[in-house]
Amino acid sequence: MKNRYQKVKKASILGIIGNLFLLIIKGIIGFITQSQAMIADAFNSASDIFSSLMTFIGNKIASVPKDDDHNLGHGKAEYIYSMLISIAMILMSLKSLIDSSLSLINQEKYTFSIWLVIVCIVTIITKLSLYIYTNILSKKYNNLLIKANSIDHRNDCIITSLNLISCLLSLLGYYFFDGIVGIIISIWITISAIKIFRESYDVLMDKCIDIDTKNKVYDIINTHPEIKKVIHFNSTPVGYKYQISFTIYVDGNMSTYESHKIADTLEDEIEESIEEIYLTVIHVNPFDIDNDNEE
Repeated sequence: MKNRYQKVKKASILGIIGNLFLLIIKGIIGFITQSQAMIADAFNSASDIFSSLMTFIGNKIASVPKDDDHNLGHGKAEYIYSMLISIAMILMSLKSLIDSSLSLINQEKYTFSIWLVIVCIVTIITKLSLYIYTNILSKKYNNLLIKANSIDHRNDCIITSLNLISCLLSLLGYYFFDGIVGIIISIWITISAIKIFRESYDVLMDKCIDIDTKNKVYDIINTHPEIKKVIHFNSTPVGYKYQISFTIYVDGNMSTYESHKIADTLEDEIEESIEEIYLTVIHVNPFDIDNDNEE
């Protein structure tokens, strides 16, 4: 657990440093050449700095262990800050969309510079490196904050590649493509932001565990023939994991010790076997074998 948060912290710091560097060079070259695509890309880097900062803060809060006021820990901070990231991305993309649309309507031209090409190449290399690193972490640790950053880095690689194409087309006099790319960048950011927002919203609204993980739980339950019936299966997100609870029915002639021993064993098996499960709570009820029904 500690290693997970340390890795996320490192990734967020690298993201802040990398995006700050890109913001500076994109902003300078974008305003000098009046390239709307490059300026839109600079705004995107500004939102990426905010995203990395939110990742750092959210990860720090989420790493705080459970206490008397937060019995299940602080894991949902990851999703609160992921939602903030998505909102910031949407606001940035709307500003960029307006500016790029006006540039296309007014048929504004910009001054080609070899520095536009250089900045695009540097951005692609930087973002591709950050994407590979964060994508590995997001899959390894199932962290939505890092996933959001990873999506940002991946999108930037594609977006800046389009930006590079618009720079090269300007040499042939096709300036309209600059505004089009700016619009594409804005729409792309918005779509990515909405996806992150929905995923964060689902967890904060206590969306139930996915069907595959639920089936894994039932597979373990089914290894205990003494369990006659299972009802009231519920799940609640706890950070990036879940707390689950359900009721099992066992032979009513069993002693209280025997029936609860089954429940304790089952809880341990589930938590040890399924990484997505943070806590398992099982209620035990007697089952009337003779009448084949629960009591």
